[in-house]
Amino acid sequence: MSTYPIDERNKVKRIPKRGHYDKKTVYEILDAAFLCHLGFTHHDQPFVIPTSYGREGDKIYLHGATTSRMMINLEKGLPVCLTVTHLDGLVLARSAFHHSMNYRSVACFGTAYKIEGEEKLHALKVISDQILKDRWEESRQPLPKELKATTVLCFTIDQASAKIRTGPPGDDKPDYALPIWAGVVPCTQVWGTPEADPLLADGIEMGKSVKALMK
Repeated sequence: MSTYPIDERNKVKRIPKRGHYDKKTVYEILDAAFLCHLGFTHHDQPFVIPTSYGREGDKIYLHGATTSRMMINLEKGLPVCLTVTHLDGLVLARSAFHHSMNYRSVACFGTAYKIEGEEKLHALKVISDQILKDRWEESRQPLPKELKATTVLCFTIDQASAKIRTGPPGDDKPDYALPIWAGVVPCTQVWGTPEADPLLADGIEMGKSVKALMK
């Protein structure tokens, strides 16, 4: 199935034409980031926690300390909503009411479960690659005690919806005659110049994973 099923849970209600339910669009938005926000309810108290992730097919891998309240609760099978948002620009209209933002966002719904063994190690590599490709191979691999202190969950996307806004502002027709500048201010993420660890030994070159960010 190339499109997620649509119901009241994931249907875009505000400006429906901006909604997308195909997996290609959802995957592209997820793959362009590595930071998500996880929403869940525990004892009638809502929580929204920022965390890193890695995607592989319809699976999203999450990791955290075994003592993490989020991980402890999610591995019990609580329903989860995972969201990712990219800000692409400020949309400045002539009227305050019609100011907006250009963005790409996605909301994914499902239930997480704990994984172990080879799948756990594989999931950690997927997360590492999502953040910075090839850094996993450049790093010391996790020790048994480090793996024991880490919980890894697999979140399978059961449903998802993306919402995207592009283009200029949409003012009321009479306001186009106002002497007020209007337009879009683009927003992009740019990596800065790498700063070496002060304790880095002499003669160690920057890895290709970091060099790739500078291109």
